[in-house]
Formats: sequence, C-alpha cells, structure tokens
Amino acid sequence: MPRRETPDIYDDLRARLIEGGFAPGRKLKPAELQQDYGCSTNTVRDVLLRLAAEGLAEFRDQRGFRMPERSAQKQHEVAQMRILLEQEGACLSLQYGGIDWEGRLTAVHHKLLHLEKRIRHHENPDSLVAHWLEAEEEFHQTLISACASDTLIGLHRQIYAQFRQQHVAVDRAFAFITENIAQHQAIVDAALEGDPGKVRSRIHAHLERNLSPQHPKVAELARRG
Repeated sequence: MPRRETPDIYDDLRARLIEGGFAPGRKLKPAELQQDYGCSTNTVRDVLLRLAAEGLAEFRDQRGFRMPERSAQKQHEVAQMRILLEQEGACLSLQYGGIDWEGRLTAVHHKLLHLEKRIRHHENPDSLVAHWLEAEEEFHQTLISACASDTLIGLHRQIYAQFRQQHVAVDRAFAFITENIAQHQAIVDAALEGDPGKVRSRIHAHLERNLSPQHPKVAELARRG
C-alpha cells in the first residue's frame, strides 16, 4: 500500500469515526489501523491522540483508544451545545456578515436543498449520504461564518462533529428529510430578513428533536411540569 501523508490519514480517520466506520465502544488499535494507511504505528497513534482531543475518540492510559459509546446523555449534551453555538454564531453573522455572507448562505442552501430533494425521492439514498453530510455541514458552518470569532467557529466544528458521530449514523432511513427541507428554508428566510429572534427560534426548532427526554435533567423537568 502506498504511504499516505499525515493530513490525509487524519481526514480519512476523522470521517470514519464520525460516519459510523467503527462500532461504538470498539477498540481502536494503532497496530491494526496502520495497515490501512501504510504508515507507522506512531503516526496513527498521534492522529488518534489529536482526534481524542476533539472528542471523537477516547483515550485512557494502559487501555488505549476506543470509539465513544452512544448515550442519551451525550446525544442531548452535544445537541444542546450545538444549538447554543449556532444561535449565537448566526446572530453575530447577522450583525457582521452583510450581503456577501447572505450570498454565500443562499448559495450553499441551494446546493443542500437540491441534495435533500434527491434523497427524499430516492429509494436507496446511501450513494448520496457523503454528499449530503458535506453539504449540510457547509450550510451550518456558513450560517455562523461571519460571526467574527475564530474561537466560536472552531468550537462549533468540534461539537458539530461529535453531534454527527452521536446522531447521524443512527438514522440512515432519512425519515427526517422532509422536515429538514422546511426547517433549513425557515432558517435562511429568517437570516435574510435580518431577524435574530426568528433565527434563534428556528435553529432551536431544527435541532430540538435531538434533545433527549431521557436526559436526567430533562426528565426531572418533565416530572415537575
């Protein structure tokens, strides 16, 4: 196998961790993975350490690397954090973005809409999954891209990846796609209107299905209510 450069290994392994390439809880052994990439065990270990720092793998001394388990608590927490970051980033983008940002948002939404309509009418959408994941991420990154905060953008990238790892690999039937189409359109409409209140509420409406009623705090509030 041809030797691959470290950035390529990072990108490929990151995608596999996010998109369900490994079962939850599975051990990630550098000695096995290095055979996939034609590199040294130390190179794979360094990449896995970087991905563990991003929350996409787990590392413990003497026990090595593992895929994170999926849990209602983790799913709720990353969804909640993603909502907060996107709401704040989008509202800051309304303030600072201007017409150039509006144009970029409209363009990436057009591409995403095209893919989501194809998925809705496709009997076997598996061939479109990778393209949809890329377009959906690009849309949400563009939504916050004019926020004037590299820290917020970087944190959102990490949380978005953890969200994908916890949620998207679970639902390959795309039962949510029709709802997604309407919600993405509603977010764009609110952004183009320049209405921060609507932007916040529509981002929450788009992602609230991922907030788990099994989360301890949510369950406690439900019992009180």
